[in-house]
Amino acid sequence: MKAWRVHENGEPREVMRLDEIPTPEPGPGEVLLRVRAANVNFPDAMLCRGEYQVRPPLPFTPGVELCGEVVALGEGVTGPEPGTRVLGPAALPGGAFAEFAVVPAAGVFPAPGALDDAEAAALHIGYQTGWFGLHRRAALRPGETLLVHAAAGGVGSAAVQLGKAAGATVIGVVGGSEKVKAAQDLGADLVVDRHREDFVAIVKEATSGRGANVVYDPVGGDSYTRSTKCIAFEGRIVVVGFTSGTIPAPGLNHALVKNYSVLGLHWGLYNRHDPVAVHAAHEELSRLAAEGVVKPFVSERLPLSGAGDAVQRVADGTTMGRLTITP
Repeated sequence: MKAWRVHENGEPREVMRLDEIPTPEPGPGEVLLRVRAANVNFPDAMLCRGEYQVRPPLPFTPGVELCGEVVALGEGVTGPEPGTRVLGPAALPGGAFAEFAVVPAAGVFPAPGALDDAEAAALHIGYQTGWFGLHRRAALRPGETLLVHAAAGGVGSAAVQLGKAAGATVIGVVGGSEKVKAAQDLGADLVVDRHREDFVAIVKEATSGRGANVVYDPVGGDSYTRSTKCIAFEGRIVVVGFTSGTIPAPGLNHALVKNYSVLGLHWGLYNRHDPVAVHAAHEELSRLAAEGVVKPFVSERLPLSGAGDAVQRVADGTTMGRLTITP
């Protein structure tokens, strides 16, 4: 089969190579999937660079989530049946940017019929992260104001839709006029172009000086620092990631004086500590997808040959929504 592999760490476009390798076989507790679509995530770039919290042995195939069709079951696995369309995380070092992938049977979920393959591939990590961030960590309530950074990106676009589904007023921050329209189309009530406007002043004006109740921040750096200037009393800042490349150092005295919370979110830990909640979240996300309330924003659908370039573009921050790869 064809599979992209990283033989040394570096920039994705330079170190990802399309190889011909044997098709894997499922072991005990595993299933073999034919990849129908693989979603491109920022962690894929971090994996290539050797900067992710997980460092698979070289060479490895990136691609951390996919929609696939069950082809074969490993020893001891009773389902899902071959031919079933499923989604879920890939199992490194054999990631999703390949024609076939082996994954643990316990980690696959039914793909919602309301979504096509590319949309289903993008439903899992970003939307699960949004669900746990907004509901489990921040306890977002109807009528509150949610500020979402990188609102037209893969992670931010999910938070915009989930925030609206929860009954919040959503303010999105983006970079560029094209991304403004994308965030508006996703349902954001107000969109700020950070290249031309001061989101701190706009949030304060839109909330009559109260500030945002919840900030969803996958960017870090200056986005986090400035968010502390427009956070409401008893506000919650959910730290999701650092796509800016800068990890801020929070001033805890400031959190004390303004009475707000800084909440870390590592969604992957729920798979280990509370897998029942992950399954419950998937059921809720599938329901919202069936109702048309959430629908992953897939901006580009690319062939397998385009994976290396796609990962680099996501790393460079030049894309909107989700890029998906279809072998």
